[in-house]
Amino acid sequence: MKHRQLTFVLTMGILAIFLASNALAAPIDIQFWHAQRGPRADTLNKMVDAFNKSQTQYLVVASEKGSYDETMNAGIAAFRSNKQPHILQVYEVGTQTMMLSKAIYPVYDLMKDTGHKVDWKSYLQPVLSYYVASNGELQSLPFNSSTPIMFYNKDLFKKAGLTGPPRTWDEMGEATAKLVASGAEYGMTVAWQTWVMIENYSAIHNLPLSTKANGFDGLDTELTINNPMVVKHMERLKTWMNDKRFTYEEREYKGPEAAFISGKCAILMDSISAIGALKKNIKFDWGAAPLPVEASMKDPQNSIIGGASLWVLKGHPKNEYQGVADFLAFLANEEMQILWHKETGYFPITLQAYNKLKADGYYNQEPLQEVGILQMTRRDPTVNSRGIRLGSFPQIRDVMNEELEMLWQGKKSAKQALDEAVSRSNEILRQFEKRSQ
Repeated sequence: MKHRQLTFVLTMGILAIFLASNALAAPIDIQFWHAQRGPRADTLNKMVDAFNKSQTQYLVVASEKGSYDETMNAGIAAFRSNKQPHILQVYEVGTQTMMLSKAIYPVYDLMKDTGHKVDWKSYLQPVLSYYVASNGELQSLPFNSSTPIMFYNKDLFKKAGLTGPPRTWDEMGEATAKLVASGAEYGMTVAWQTWVMIENYSAIHNLPLSTKANGFDGLDTELTINNPMVVKHMERLKTWMNDKRFTYEEREYKGPEAAFISGKCAILMDSISAIGALKKNIKFDWGAAPLPVEASMKDPQNSIIGGASLWVLKGHPKNEYQGVADFLAFLANEEMQILWHKETGYFPITLQAYNKLKADGYYNQEPLQEVGILQMTRRDPTVNSRGIRLGSFPQIRDVMNEELEMLWQGKKSAKQALDEAVSRSNEILRQFEKRSQ
């Protein structure tokens, strides 16, 4: 009997050790919710798989949650029900909302707490500055960062007798007139119209988008987009619609990109992240150039970023955050940033990755991929060009889009549309300010 009992005890002990070792060997899941689709999602999955294969302690599970709006809303809803992911991708217009949400574990603190020594000066500063709080500490990790540039159809330009892209808005008017006269259906179109034609137009011309340093210096900010320069710019675009020098296709990117790819439109202003799709689908000779500026602007400012960053959410066990930090550090390493940049067009966010690409002669072979970097880094950012920090910015963009569409439809003048956009947006800002106090 004693022998049987001893055997049983030993067997159960071995089984317990076996189960415990298996439990210890099981990787810890790190949930990562994002909004990447198509080829961009394919590249992101490559990066996630590379991290998972590089170690055995953690398993990053990447889940696509829809559009940027849908992904952000899903993350907020999940946090309220205590079912939040570890990492949430949020587009740049959600920055102020995330910073004041009390739901985040700032990336600066995360990396410090987990023993990662990061030289933040080695990051592209115009990118990094967008996500830095008033205390100077980084709140989220820049990831898919972009800026808008101008793409042009070289074949249609040649047919119109044009030797290069327009550098100023005056030249743009002349070039688009020649393009239409020579057979192009439309001269130019734009994706993400508020981002390109209001936010970046303002930054490049060193105009404030709002008071309080574009919202960086306080929640009691008010929009200033109904200033004379922006009003005149919108009036010009509306005039160009009448003779097909400008066409409005849709708020986001699918319509404008389709119009350019098909040859319907000779010029497209869009994110650098469109480069991957354009390379894949265009059948004609094409190029890229910086956004045009007013002729009076001798030293244009840097453009500002778009895209999204990665936010770490509170509420998970302490040991899981080591895996989160390791994964974020992995995404930012030189090899991953070069892969991300080459396959998507998004910026390499570190100087090491950018300098390695330059040293390898990559931009000699692929000059289109450096246009956005050079445009964004051509000047040190001013208070008007370092970025935008507005509460409820997604709703404000919707308002600006609605009012611009009233202008394009001939239902309002440029001044009326922009005045109304300011009035409606200021109401949204006051509501956000009240909720945040």
